[in-house]
Amino acid sequence: MATREAVMTLLRRSLVAAAVAVTLTSAGVLTAGAAPSDPAAAALPTAAVALGDSFISGEGGGSYSAVTDINGVSQGFPGWSAANDNAYFCHRSPNTSLFQADLAGIQDRVNLACSGGQPHDITNASASREKGRTVAAQLDQLRSVAQTHDIDLVLVGLGSNNSSFTFGDAASVCANRFIADAWTGWWEFWAYLGGDVPQEPCNISDLATDAELAAATTETTTALRALLTTLDQVDADGQHRIVFQDYTNPLPQDYAQRYHEEDNRADDRDKFRALGAERYAAGCPAHRASLAAGHLFSQGLGRIVQSAHSTLSAEFPGADLVYLNVQGAFNGARLCEQDGSPANALATPIRLQDGPSGVFVDSLSGRDKIAIQRIANTCVTYFQTCQESWHPNASGYQVLGRCLAGAASTASRSVSCVRQGDGSVTVG
Repeated sequence: MATREAVMTLLRRSLVAAAVAVTLTSAGVLTAGAAPSDPAAAALPTAAVALGDSFISGEGGGSYSAVTDINGVSQGFPGWSAANDNAYFCHRSPNTSLFQADLAGIQDRVNLACSGGQPHDITNASASREKGRTVAAQLDQLRSVAQTHDIDLVLVGLGSNNSSFTFGDAASVCANRFIADAWTGWWEFWAYLGGDVPQEPCNISDLATDAELAAATTETTTALRALLTTLDQVDADGQHRIVFQDYTNPLPQDYAQRYHEEDNRADDRDKFRALGAERYAAGCPAHRASLAAGHLFSQGLGRIVQSAHSTLSAEFPGADLVYLNVQGAFNGARLCEQDGSPANALATPIRLQDGPSGVFVDSLSGRDKIAIQRIANTCVTYFQTCQESWHPNASGYQVLGRCLAGAASTASRSVSCVRQGDGSVTVG
């Protein structure tokens, strides 16, 4: 007897051959779009493809795969002191949500996302911009996949990095301010490689202004418009669902009580080293007063994605586009949201190295400010030593995989994925 997936795939091919435009809501059968460009599409294996940045590539998920660079050379791990533009540091993980999701009718899965990816990188080689990686444009990589596969599902996450701001910069601003405040007094100079570091909590304007968010929205929408246009040109049967995923915050609205103070010192005064060490060990080195700004930032990223989805849905009325809101996907399991962090969290803790040694510093207890300065500067010089910080971990990507599975099968154009108090996940 034929499998459910085989039957569904056969049904989809029959509809395409008849050039019937109809929406099927069964899991894994996507909206019919343009007429097939090639009758041989039925012979191609189906594929789900991931495009975008670190929250899609699998940053933090570990076990990273080799990545083919712009010259066609497969790049495995090049060493901790290698240049960060190496294609390997796209950090494409087999543990990312694309590979965790239950996707009916999909035979192959291809991860083309790259940690640090920007809208620029969708249509242009990442290496052609500052701090880019030596990989081809993601649409060029997508065209190669389309030569051998019928692309039925695309997961894209884009907007957290752009020409105005990046997620990594936003995270480092808040963390560095907290560490500087914890280990030095306001009267002392903090000699990071980049100069003195402010010690006050972050506010939203430190992370992204309204003007920067507006510019990022335009950049992201333009890049995603190019994605839709390209898929219409290269997809074998003209049928594909595109899931626009936004971002989940690794930190809670407030910390669990045990992380509020240590040694009778909170984080609203100078030199709270014991508290600084405790929060670093737990994975959440940031002021409590910075948490609200961080959530405003992640909500702003969500608006970028939602706006792009709305604009492109109007421009491409026949396209099968779904907005996937994952801002509640880690509820109750963010770093320092419960006692026992980071072991019980769905996000990776901030972890640094003392030089590009490959050995992560798990504790800052007993370290003086000179050692702290040296450790922090390692992240500046060798970004790969800390770039996994504050991303989903392998368990987090399992949750996001359940979010993706729901978005792939829904009849809705917009869904939210929310983790409940008992750990269950709902998509709707």
